[in-house]
Amino acid sequence: MSSKKRIVTLCAVAFSLLLIAVAATGCGSSDNGSKGSSEDMPKIRVSHQPEFETFLTYRAIQEGLDKKNGVSLELKFFDSGMPQVEALPANEWDVGATGGVPAIMAALRYDAYIIGIADDESLANVVMARPDSPLLKGESPKGKNILVTTVSSGHYALSQYLKSSGLSDKDVTIQNLEQAQAVAAFDSGKGDAVALWAPFMYTGLQKGWEVVASGDKVGAKIPLVLIANKKFADEHPDQVVKFLDIYFQKIDEMKKEGSNLATDYQAFLKDWAGMEVSAEDAKLDIENHPVFTLEEQLKMFDSSQGNSEVYQWMDGIATFFTEQGKFKPEEKEKVMQSPFINDKFLKMLAKEKGLIQ
Repeated sequence: MSSKKRIVTLCAVAFSLLLIAVAATGCGSSDNGSKGSSEDMPKIRVSHQPEFETFLTYRAIQEGLDKKNGVSLELKFFDSGMPQVEALPANEWDVGATGGVPAIMAALRYDAYIIGIADDESLANVVMARPDSPLLKGESPKGKNILVTTVSSGHYALSQYLKSSGLSDKDVTIQNLEQAQAVAAFDSGKGDAVALWAPFMYTGLQKGWEVVASGDKVGAKIPLVLIANKKFADEHPDQVVKFLDIYFQKIDEMKKEGSNLATDYQAFLKDWAGMEVSAEDAKLDIENHPVFTLEEQLKMFDSSQGNSEVYQWMDGIATFFTEQGKFKPEEKEKVMQSPFINDKFLKMLAKEKGLIQ
């Protein structure tokens, strides 16, 4: 073959390879109907605990709903609320869900925003005792040893229970343990009572422990809130709205399907939380966690006629903090006057959906 023919042949081969490469790139340009590969999408780190509200984010990721909406959600595991708060200075997460109690601490220390309500946990925060405990017959808890995750929604429920008995934390012995540790310690015979939230309370029920009081029964309104790292939210409001959009799609599904999702919820708890619950308890846990649509939450955050419903809930929790000595009165006033209850992102989403002007 002449040198001229070899050059022509090599050029033809190179051109063919280029066409193949371009075609391959074009075929890989979409993922589940989203624009661009997942590597090109904004990544949102979502802070969650092994609880009900995480199921909605987990389910969205499993179904690829995040990618379809142009973002990539990454779950970040935390045992409870205070570890979430303590991770904020290191900028370890962007948005997430936590109890109202640690949310106020995050607002006071790091200006975090409450951007929505994940669910109502008032029914799912309880004080439990062994079936032979005199507490179940109405005996005063004064002087008792109680296991609890401090600075948490469970602690708030416990304190309201004590208040209903004319007592405070100073009248009992408080032992601070994470939820899994509290279950194990109480099961081994330690403590007279234990404060648990779902799904850990279902482990207690399986062991024969009984509910002495629930947050709902003692006047402890316990919202599980959606929260945002201030730095991330201020710099990427569009991504916060994306997260909310995805989360509300799953809230709408939960409102529609309810306990029909119990089997999927069971699988989630086993996979992500390492917990096994019965089908009956999975169904009960869904029923014990009311969720609220975007339209409902716009009303809950509305302050046009005075303090919003969400403000009133958080003020009750801030009062608890102050009574516990975690806040000084001036700190409570500071946090309640700050813009930490922030409906800006809900309104941005509502405008996109045509719900408001």
